[in-house]
Amino acid sequence: MDSLENKSSHEVPGPRKSRLNKYAFAAALLASTTSILLGYDIGVMSGAIIFIKENIHISTIQVEILVGSLNVCSLIGSLLAGETSDLIGRRFTIVLAAATFFIGAVLMGFAPSYAFLMAGRVIAGIGIGYSLMIGPVYTTELSPATSRGFLSSLPELFITIGILFGYLSNYFLAGLPDHINWRIMLGLAGLPAIGIGFGVLVMPESPRWLVMKGRYDEAKKIMLKTSDTTDEAELRLEEMKNAASYLGSENSNQFSGKGVWKELFLRPSRPLLRILIAAVGINFFMQASGNDAVIYYSPEVFKAAGIQNKRHLFGITVIMGLCKTFFVLVSALFLDRFGRRPLLLTGTVGMVASLVGLGLGSNFLVENDPKPTWAIVLCIIAVCADLSFFSIGLGPITWVYTSEIFPMKYRAQGTSIAVSVNRVVSGAVAMTFLTIAHKITFAGVFFSLAGIMTLATIFFYFLLPETKGKTLEEIEALFEDKPDNCN
Repeated sequence: MDSLENKSSHEVPGPRKSRLNKYAFAAALLASTTSILLGYDIGVMSGAIIFIKENIHISTIQVEILVGSLNVCSLIGSLLAGETSDLIGRRFTIVLAAATFFIGAVLMGFAPSYAFLMAGRVIAGIGIGYSLMIGPVYTTELSPATSRGFLSSLPELFITIGILFGYLSNYFLAGLPDHINWRIMLGLAGLPAIGIGFGVLVMPESPRWLVMKGRYDEAKKIMLKTSDTTDEAELRLEEMKNAASYLGSENSNQFSGKGVWKELFLRPSRPLLRILIAAVGINFFMQASGNDAVIYYSPEVFKAAGIQNKRHLFGITVIMGLCKTFFVLVSALFLDRFGRRPLLLTGTVGMVASLVGLGLGSNFLVENDPKPTWAIVLCIIAVCADLSFFSIGLGPITWVYTSEIFPMKYRAQGTSIAVSVNRVVSGAVAMTFLTIAHKITFAGVFFSLAGIMTLATIFFYFLLPETKGKTLEEIEALFEDKPDNCN
């Protein structure tokens, strides 16, 4: 904490509306690295599962359970993260996430059997649940409105970088003996967890959490560093205090989020209900898009397309990872300029077209033998396009939007609910993807996903208002009246 805070807190330059605050960027960057844990697991598991299946002789159903269990178990972490972060703070919740995932990674790397592998997946999944909730919340609470979109999209960037590292790990370790390569692939995930744990030591606490605890002086010091002028810092702090004043009797150093669950589930106001629908909806469609499953099982998809060489399979996945990384970076850079809605709608429409193309290509491959080269190329291009459009829209914007639309009092628990839905749907899709594909073919699955993304586009168009450039306290007002002008 000290090494970040030692930068002069009083160097507050004149107005620079589009200038990125370096202190906020450094803190957001460190917090967002927690997401690399999930990304690496998604990428590396796509290749490791091939060797695990051959080495310990497990069935297709066991493969689906092993892959999807991490996502389902992350539900536990995401539900606990809201109240935990209100009690112990955002920083130490990040430490807890990294430590939990590290234990799971070690168990997976040394697992002598399927049962031990499952135990490692369960523990790592809980850590993932913590990290997926707390990273975006921390970043959103720390960031100025003018750069919040970019900074809050960093978690998705790190997920994508993690996926790419996982693909590269598969490619370079595939040549090792089958009983060793997958263990190294999975065990390497513990290394970034160690770095994240130590990185938290130089991070400041969330100023909004400090305000909820009544620690205004500490919050003000951080606000001065994350704002461009003293006046801006004072204004942001005053808005936080006003928002905290609505916490009622809990607006004290004893605040822990008690009673919030009842308000969210049993008696939400109309604006809060709209916020819940928006947050849960975008998280549902993020995973119902099948993006994670396509990444997990892409080698299986390409094997069905006629590509049998493992090196070639993993080489294609590296290309996929590069496409995702490039386009999520493009989205992050332009999110605060163009807004959430234009990129989100562009991404979902592009995904519909890509999935239709993937379905057509897969259908031709099923019906023809030998398999036409043009159809194989179409499938590869369509998969890369699908992942790229996801990375432009749903990927980064889901985390940005979810963490910024909830009022201060409900932010931790509300985000926990939305992320929990995200994890459950991700696990359900991962655990059924191969089984459904065997029933209706891969082409049938991709056409179904295209239909789901069409519904997602309609949902986003009518129910998600634009939040670009607004403070967290101003965003709440967008849901006060019926959002019939979401532009």
